[in-house]
Amino acid sequence: MSKTSEYRHIVGFEETNVVGNVYYANHVRWQGRWQGRCRELFLREHAPEILQELERGLVLVTTRVACDYFNELYAFDEVSVRMRAGPVTQSRVTMLFEYWRVTSAGEELVARGEQQIACLRKEGDQHVPTPVPAVLRQALAQYVDG
Repeated sequence: MSKTSEYRHIVGFEETNVVGNVYYANHVRWQGRWQGRCRELFLREHAPEILQELERGLVLVTTRVACDYFNELYAFDEVSVRMRAGPVTQSRVTMLFEYWRVTSAGEELVARGEQQIACLRKEGDQHVPTPVPAVLRQALAQYVDG
């Protein structure tokens, strides 16, 4: 198994419905929120130079998000969102996510997600595809799904 980057979250009451489980619409929100947060923290830790690239016109655009749910979550569940790199092409990166419920008895896989980003560069009022920056490729290399 390849190395993963991890983000932890505790489910709050505001994320549940009257039955006590996570309201389905929150799953859609989490795709951007949790997966995005995990991705951002990965960049902060492993490729902070990307911030300079963003200041020089690099744009990271999410082009696709998907998630398959296997089990329900409830208030106060601790969830570990783990990211690893999927395919990296000339100008796109796919990140693979697993959502694990963490308990004293162990861990349970509750969802699997995927997010694809395109690397673009601002040229005037246009955005044109640009190669994935070398620093990002290097950071992702140790997290490639094997």
